[in-house]
Amino acid sequence: MTPTTLPLAPSKDVQAGPCCAPIAREPLTEDDAAELAALLKAVADPVRLRLLSMIGSHPGGEACVCDLTDVFDLTAPTISHHLKVLRTAGLIGSERRGTWVYYWIIPAQVARLGALFTPLTEPTHA
Repeated sequence: MTPTTLPLAPSKDVQAGPCCAPIAREPLTEDDAAELAALLKAVADPVRLRLLSMIGSHPGGEACVCDLTDVFDLTAPTISHHLKVLRTAGLIGSERRGTWVYYWIIPAQVARLGALFTPLTEPTHA
């Protein structure tokens, strides 16, 4: 028996791009649908969607929690909960610097959502 070199499968931790083809090109696999549903659930709240937008559009590409809490008529623990949901879904990253926490968008995860709805061609009917 001779030794064989097998190619390595790509790691789930390393994302070279969107995980799957847009829904207009081919049906999603069961696993892809479950992963994408978790991302969609994370952004399916108006507060979390606004937080994601505020973080992504903040000058320098990251926002301090102190910049986010004053915009909403919500308590700090509620804002923290929403940020945790986004962080758990992998849509944002964070780092504590002194007494403040800074957040930034994780582009590969956000791109997965955008790529999901990119059609192959324009529909032939409305």
